Amino acid sequence: MAKDNGIRIALISLHGLIRGKNLELGRDEDTGGQTRYVLELAKALGERDDIHQVDLITRQVVDERVSEDYAVLEEALSDKVSIIRIPFGPKRYLSKTKLWPYMEVFVDQCLNHFRRTDTVPDVIHGHYADAGYGGGQLARLLGVPFVFTGHSLGRIKRERLIESGVSEDKIESNYNISARIEGEEFALESCSLICTSTHQEVREQYEHYEHYVPERMEVIPPGVDLSSFHTPRKGDKETDLEVSIKSFLHEPEKPMIAAMARPDERKNLEMLVRAYGESPRLQREANLVLIMGSRDDLRDMPPGQRNVLQNVLTLIDVYDLYGKVAYPKRHKSEDVPALYRAVTRSRGVFINAAMTEPFGLTLLEAAASGAPIVATNDGGPSDIIANCKNGMLVDPFDPKAIEKALLHTLIEPGQWEEWSEAGVENVHKHYSWERHCDRYMRDVEEILKQSEPPVGLPSKRTPRRLKNIDRLIIADIDNTLTGNDDAMHEFFQLITDAEDNIGFGIATGRRFDDVMQLMKDYGMPQPEVLICAVGTEIYYGKNFTLDRRWQKHIDFRWEPDRVHEVLDLIEGLYPQEEHEQSEYKISYRADFSVAPKLPAIKRHLREAGLRVKVIVSLGMFLDIIPSRAGSGLSIRQMAYKWGFPLENILVAGDSGNDEGMLAGNTLGVVVGNYSEELEKLRRYPRVYFAEAGHAAGIIEGVRYYNFLDKITIPNDKPPATDA
Repeated sequence: MAKDNGIRIALISLHGLIRGKNLELGRDEDTGGQTRYVLELAKALGERDDIHQVDLITRQVVDERVSEDYAVLEEALSDKVSIIRIPFGPKRYLSKTKLWPYMEVFVDQCLNHFRRTDTVPDVIHGHYADAGYGGGQLARLLGVPFVFTGHSLGRIKRERLIESGVSEDKIESNYNISARIEGEEFALESCSLICTSTHQEVREQYEHYEHYVPERMEVIPPGVDLSSFHTPRKGDKETDLEVSIKSFLHEPEKPMIAAMARPDERKNLEMLVRAYGESPRLQREANLVLIMGSRDDLRDMPPGQRNVLQNVLTLIDVYDLYGKVAYPKRHKSEDVPALYRAVTRSRGVFINAAMTEPFGLTLLEAAASGAPIVATNDGGPSDIIANCKNGMLVDPFDPKAIEKALLHTLIEPGQWEEWSEAGVENVHKHYSWERHCDRYMRDVEEILKQSEPPVGLPSKRTPRRLKNIDRLIIADIDNTLTGNDDAMHEFFQLITDAEDNIGFGIATGRRFDDVMQLMKDYGMPQPEVLICAVGTEIYYGKNFTLDRRWQKHIDFRWEPDRVHEVLDLIEGLYPQEEHEQSEYKISYRADFSVAPKLPAIKRHLREAGLRVKVIVSLGMFLDIIPSRAGSGLSIRQMAYKWGFPLENILVAGDSGNDEGMLAGNTLGVVVGNYSEELEKLRRYPRVYFAEAGHAAGIIEGVRYYNFLDKITIPNDKPPATDA
């Protein structure tokens, strides 16, 4: 339910370049329709009375290759709307495929922002897979509802690229597709609402995901700012782009077949040129106009885009299409409305033959300008044409179908008129921002009604000991602290001899009473913070005061009896001893030669409607905990609650249940005797792999970061693959 002073919404869109004016659309594959969509959504929401504040959260970029606008930390768009730029990862501009190693850092930096500004959103809405993962993590930590919009989906992209002949190895190396799909699965698991643009997305795209839950899907056609798009008018001035197009053509007065898309394999531009090149009749009836972003020197383009553009140019040469095809080097965003009007004026057609198209913003702009459309039958265009009744759908892999649809549009005068008039009328009826925001806010208020108030909020009272320290070492017990008694006691002596500003903490999968006995047996010093049972219990101070707010926070949708009902029947899973179980942790020993693989176990739980986190350690121990719990989330909660900088926390671990706390703004140390589950962290910044094992590895990490003196972070730099 809306608060008296309105709802605060955080829209998260991390990749690309976002600013309030002069969007650089088409600069590269990351500066497409999503950047325009989130900006217009933020502005449209900000005009409503039931909105208190909209923060559009994106990534700060400091790079001489792009405008200084993207380095500004906060940009006000109106009294109620701001762009917030969060610094994370390298300062320079990165493609979205390179952001994945820094996503935990984003979560931590965003928490710092919320703490510093004393603001917590009522709802978080993540756009695309990267923000889906980061937004889902933030929503779990803060205990607020999460909304997800995929825009395009990794599983579908992988399928389409494979169909077009791209190898799986190339797809993985070019698109980091596994991390993307994993992020999408996490977002779908975490969200209360999935906003989609079309019914086709629900039916044919999201259902490919293991966390697909139809009841959470809501189709809300995006609004579109069509104020600049209209039919041709007397006195329209010719733009530089139109002049450039004419310079390519022998008969510029012919109708245009126009396509506007960046040179990306998914956009299927090569197929369009092939369909045109193999059709003498199309060549007689119309010119082909390809607006493929802006470039200065194709040799400087990203490899994938350069390859597509070179293939297009090669096909133009192979079919000898000179004088019939225009492919200008650059255009300005203000040229685009005039381009659509030029298509209409020529009685041409606008085409989007992408392998898959999540929505199709350019189709709506063309419709508002009076141009009939031909579009791929995979994705959003099916809904657009159903609503606007202004064109045809085609199989994007069938050049004959593309040819037939284009000819039908071009040579049937009555059909052209009918589609042109219907597009102009219906696009304004079905795709307004006011209509979109009405439906969006109806759903947001509904999920707020069903959500409990957040409980994991900052406290005004800091534990006495935490007030007096400015850095903290947190270590796992089994095989991290223990395993080398001499090194363990050397480590304890090291922190005992250190200045009083150094604190000690423990994070372990063990139960509280087990930890108490181990501390006594090994003579461990008193920890300032004790995190037990895989991040489901947090204790503070000399009296080990339980953080009951954390317990209430993680209790969200926790159904332990039903977990047992599902997993106790699975062959190869054996409940561990009673002393390994706790209120918020269910533990099994797994024989994976008999038991299903981890994804299948997760699927069993999900199909039963259970929202839980499944953690494997040492390849044989399986812990089921609440979705909001875990070692990483508990450390972030502790730091957020007490205002303790994550950069001043060194964490050390050896196995899978330590993974969450090792990645992010904390200083991670993986001891030399680590288990294979942690190998993936080698590509993460701020994770140091020690050569020494057990507590000797912790000591090595302390010295590596110079943690007892002036902290240095030598590994806080991008992986070599980002260069």
